[in-house]
Amino acid sequence: MADRWALAPAEDGGVDVAPLGPDGLPSGPVRREADPAEAVRSRPGVTRWVWRSTAEVYPRLLATGVRAERCYDIEAAETLLLGHEGRYGEPRSAAAALARLRGGPVPPDPPQRSAEPGSQSSLFEPQGVHLPLPDLLAVYADQQLRHDSAEHPDRMRLLTAAESAGMLVAAELNRAGLPWSAEVHRALLHDLLGERYAGGGEPRRLAELAEEVSTAFGRRVRPDLPADVVRAFSQAGIKVSSTRRWELESVDHPAVKPLIEYKKLYRIWVAHGWSWLQDWVREGRFRPEFLAGGTVTGRWVTNGGGGLQIPKVIRRAVVADPGWRLVVADADQMEPRVLAAISRDPGLMEVAGRETDLYQSVSDRAFSGDRSQAKLAVLGAVYGQTSGDGLKNLAALRRRFPRAVAYVDDAARAGEEGRLVRTWLGRTCPPAARGTDDASEEAGIPTAAVVSGEDDQPDGGQWVPGYASTNARARGRFARNFVVQGSAADWALLLLAALRKSCAELAAELVFFQHDEVIVHCPEEETEAVVAAIREAAALAGRLTFGETPVRFPFTTAVVECYADAK
Repeated sequence: MADRWALAPAEDGGVDVAPLGPDGLPSGPVRREADPAEAVRSRPGVTRWVWRSTAEVYPRLLATGVRAERCYDIEAAETLLLGHEGRYGEPRSAAAALARLRGGPVPPDPPQRSAEPGSQSSLFEPQGVHLPLPDLLAVYADQQLRHDSAEHPDRMRLLTAAESAGMLVAAELNRAGLPWSAEVHRALLHDLLGERYAGGGEPRRLAELAEEVSTAFGRRVRPDLPADVVRAFSQAGIKVSSTRRWELESVDHPAVKPLIEYKKLYRIWVAHGWSWLQDWVREGRFRPEFLAGGTVTGRWVTNGGGGLQIPKVIRRAVVADPGWRLVVADADQMEPRVLAAISRDPGLMEVAGRETDLYQSVSDRAFSGDRSQAKLAVLGAVYGQTSGDGLKNLAALRRRFPRAVAYVDDAARAGEEGRLVRTWLGRTCPPAARGTDDASEEAGIPTAAVVSGEDDQPDGGQWVPGYASTNARARGRFARNFVVQGSAADWALLLLAALRKSCAELAAELVFFQHDEVIVHCPEEETEAVVAAIREAAALAGRLTFGETPVRFPFTTAVVECYADAK
């Protein structure tokens, strides 16, 4: 039996399948089969399925207990190839790819649907246009030629394979869900917020804090309305430009303390309160819809539920099943390690290959043992903090690790000049949109310099629209960061693929992924095997992504019953 088959859903609910030869062309007849799950289940020797979209096919298979070992996701590949060709933002569907191939009018991509709280029914609805299997294979064949034309064909093929593997992992995460105790969550909300009032009004503790704020100002003030708060401070003779925590903490006024506490609790009530619990947690699991490659850097997002923004206090509700444990693993100092690997800087690679703390090792070489200065310098080089003390730190870093700093400097220069900037495997940061910022914003490309944001924003900053398409320096800073963060995202995909394979041999299940953190839910007796699998997957991902280098990618792991106990 061929180890690679193509699969295309048909209008009648069945599928067309065909074996593929080494050239990617059918090596046997196309067959119509009524049951997609049975079509896959009956071919256990198939190691890779070629299909239009994992999001279209795989949830239906998982629902019947069928697992695919590997896949080639044509629409994920099209997104990567368009970006590599400098055409990011063009329609990425298989139908659009077919139209371009045949010179016809290119249809727009369908709008992204919203996730359906508390249910996975939307995951099983067909997305996009059905393409007959011969048309799908025509697109596939064309994509193989385009991979051959890439700047580094082998790396680009690996990136497509990794992105496709990520699509499988995302679907499996969506199916598994994150273990969640509604009972613990309700108790947390009661302790933090007090009793709920009828009609959906603010709970008792928020109402008390709102009253304290109003009393401090001597008039009724709505602490949930920033403009009202700024106006109240102004009337009190104090000028503030926002209600950001860092700004409020510099103010001497009796309203500050209850206001800060109100803002913290208000975020919990709105983002993870009783309504959220009712909408998103079912049968002991929280199921946000993970979207692999949701940003231009390759980092993931979730469609609904705020799955990547779980506050520390709410993590107490993430509890393993009885007899099971959560293995929580954080990659240690990932950005400088990735920078060492992609820059091939001998000194930084040597430091990144040690068992000791990386920032301390950098500080011993370049900052007289001052670890905090070393960390600021390394992160400043990656994120573009190159003014003031950052400029002085960068100069010290450049003397010791010239190739590493030159690598991000070159990326920044390319970004400023509007050239394409790529990760190590070939994921591409497109040039700034011309004439409008809409395309850049939609793609996740900065359209502004980073400014400090409200303290309730998880990333601590926000993009100011309408700025960067005309500001080369802002885009240069983003490109500087992109080559590191994007390469880290590529590495993480291969980590997930390797860890997924190991977990398939155990009862363990991957239940969470966020940039540099994974959570595996497993029986207590499997925890040692899972910890070892994470360590081995990280090392393998490093070799596959960057080749043989001295750089290590260690993880800090914690085996816990509750997520909050991991940190």
